[in-house]
Amino acid sequence: MNIKPLHDWALIRPKEAEEMTAGGIVIPDTAKEKPSEGEVLAIGTGKFVEEKDKKGKLKEKKFVKTVLKPGDHVLYEKYSATKVGLNDEEMVMVREEDVLGLL
Repeated sequence: MNIKPLHDWALIRPKEAEEMTAGGIVIPDTAKEKPSEGEVLAIGTGKFVEEKDKKGKLKEKKFVKTVLKPGDHVLYEKYSATKVGLNDEEMVMVREEDVLGLL
């Protein structure tokens, strides 16, 4: 199965959860925290943004291209991701506006 994200959605492979703390304590599977960082595998082309004047009337629509590109390592909001199963792997779909930064 091949996924091509639309608009400003990004397909991200989450980083594996840490097995051990910095102090050497092994973390059991039930206590592992979901990672909120990963690698961008694919991203859409962009989205249309509506600009309105002071009275709330539609002024114009602009197309805003996406900034991310495949291969970028990103930090994203933990609860904004949508899980997607792809080739027996769990991936996440995130809007570009929910990406907090590049790593």
